[in-house]
Amino acid sequence: MYKLIAVSALAALCVAGCNKKKEEGGSTAAMTKEDKGVAKAPESGGSVTVNGSGSSFQKPYQEVAVAAFTKANAGVRINYGGGGSGKGRQDLADQVVDFAGADSPYKDADLAKNKGGDVLYFPILLGAITISYNVQGVDQLQLSPETIAKIFQRDIKKWNDKDIAADNPGAKLPDGDIVVAHRSDGSGTTDNFTRYLDQAAKDVWKLKSGATVEWPPDTQAGNGNPGVAQIVKSTKGAIGYVDLSDAKASGLKFATVKNQAGKFIEPTTDSSSAAGDGIDVKDNLLFSAVNAKGDASYPITYQSWVIVYAKQTDHAKGTALKSFIKYLVTEGQSQLKGLDFSPLPKGLADKTVAQLDKIQVP
Repeated sequence: MYKLIAVSALAALCVAGCNKKKEEGGSTAAMTKEDKGVAKAPESGGSVTVNGSGSSFQKPYQEVAVAAFTKANAGVRINYGGGGSGKGRQDLADQVVDFAGADSPYKDADLAKNKGGDVLYFPILLGAITISYNVQGVDQLQLSPETIAKIFQRDIKKWNDKDIAADNPGAKLPDGDIVVAHRSDGSGTTDNFTRYLDQAAKDVWKLKSGATVEWPPDTQAGNGNPGVAQIVKSTKGAIGYVDLSDAKASGLKFATVKNQAGKFIEPTTDSSSAAGDGIDVKDNLLFSAVNAKGDASYPITYQSWVIVYAKQTDHAKGTALKSFIKYLVTEGQSQLKGLDFSPLPKGLADKTVAQLDKIQVP
């Protein structure tokens, strides 16, 4: 067990706390799990606020981790707002937050515009993107990547289409209209979902990949993973891509998806972990878990990072941020399965902890 904030850093918090600007909007969420194993730091008498925004995918983990970390460290307040990965990256580029949550990295052209300098990527979790649906009488559904591509680009518009029937031999499929739901915001979930289709159904998928794509006009858009989940839940015949945590929280049904090995795999924490076992990680800790090899791998598995500037400008805030990231990738990992996420593979977690030394705190 390590001490989350050193005594010397806490002394700095006392000095720095008096000069902190008024906190930005947002508040720490109530804990949903007991904060076991979080070391309590000595009282400093000062305070510091760290602000983040971005990925709605990682937000449930952020809420639990923030509550546990700040309960053990009374001098630290952490705010995390969602808004999507694109918003998080832009907010960090504009230096209105101290860290971004994002499920996909900056594009090189955008990164060059960041006024704060070089950034560091810290992976914190893996998780599944489900193909959630609302079709009465269909409790089990199998889908191949080619069929998913045709559905979401509106080549398939009926639930009893021959391609869906071919994926589900013997199933009774209704003659009902398909309603496609997708994200309205710049989204890492969209980026990873469309990247998956670009790889796994490359001869079929026409809409390319990215945080935003040009969806057909007869589709519906929701803000964040919860927004898409709500459309699917409330709309007869709907189908949408929703992360596993939000899909389960909304009580949605979701399909098993055919992977590279030809197996129809259910999205679970275990099948996402299986996908993570074979990832190729770059030196800067960027990687993609989509369309992973392996019999047990769920093919639409993706990842999420915390992004920070390598060179921090405030000692107290930089120290608190560094300690919080360490919690996210060490002790906090035990919370992930209960939230329907998958922990980092050990080798990747070790590399992530080692990279903390690259954060320069004045």
